[in-house]
Amino acid sequence: MLEAPYKVLSFEAHMLDITSDIQSLTKFRRSSGDFMKQLRKTKRPVVLTVHGKAAAVVQDAEAYQRLLDLAARADAEEGIRQGLDDVARGRTLPAREVFDKIRRKHAIQR
Repeated sequence: MLEAPYKVLSFEAHMLDITSDIQSLTKFRRSSGDFMKQLRKTKRPVVLTVHGKAAAVVQDAEAYQRLLDLAARADAEEGIRQGLDDVARGRTLPAREVFDKIRRKHAIQR
């Protein structure tokens, strides 16, 4: 696996606990301090509902940053995978040809 050029926090799957991690927005507004303590302690997101339907997800900043880092890493790895697939399928050009095309297109002298 490729190493990202930035620090990626280790990902630990925190399963959703439906008894405490799905709450109404009203309850969250009344007890936001308690929810903030829960978020910091468990690192699990809380799903907020409005009229019984999921409306928002709240999570602590560290968990959110970890999610962003994982998404960035997955995006970079997918780009590399696609590039390797292009090479394997012959959908590439030698760099010299690419640079020559760019020079011709933009009238750049060598």
